[in-house]
Amino acid sequence: MVENTMEDSKKPELKGINIGIGELKVGGFVMTSIGLGSCIAVVLHDKKKAVGGVAHVMLPNSNDKKDRPGKYADTAVPELLGELIAEGSNKRDIIAKIAGGSSMFRQFKGNLDIGGRNIEAVKEALNLNRIPLEGEDTGGNVGRSIMYDPGQNGAIVIRRADGTCINI
Repeated sequence: MVENTMEDSKKPELKGINIGIGELKVGGFVMTSIGLGSCIAVVLHDKKKAVGGVAHVMLPNSNDKKDRPGKYADTAVPELLGELIAEGSNKRDIIAKIAGGSSMFRQFKGNLDIGGRNIEAVKEALNLNRIPLEGEDTGGNVGRSIMYDPGQNGAIVIRRADGTCINI
């Protein structure tokens, strides 16, 4: 067992880089996304190169806005895929995992259920880009935070606001 020193705990590669709302990043380092309510963390992982990317998707549709591709399901998935391919990944080696999409307010149904609409839009974008979805923890009414480690076979640890913790 290797103990981390105080100095090591400050290194971003050990703590993880947080992907905030509407952001996306690609690399071989640990990435986190915290405070996922109706938002979804979309993780694309290259199984052969031990790299991947995370987008913190806030809304289902960009309505042709181009300013923040990580903010919308319909733009985040192709942007992450394009960045991974630009870094040398092969599309056939890339899989997806998603977490989030809660309905934080039970009274919100239909069009007001942003979490449900985000889940549907992300899955549609994955299908359009032919990326297999190999793991998910979505829906319900609890918030989540994730930690993705590309170097650990794309493992994602999900910490839920109800105190449970799972791996996908």
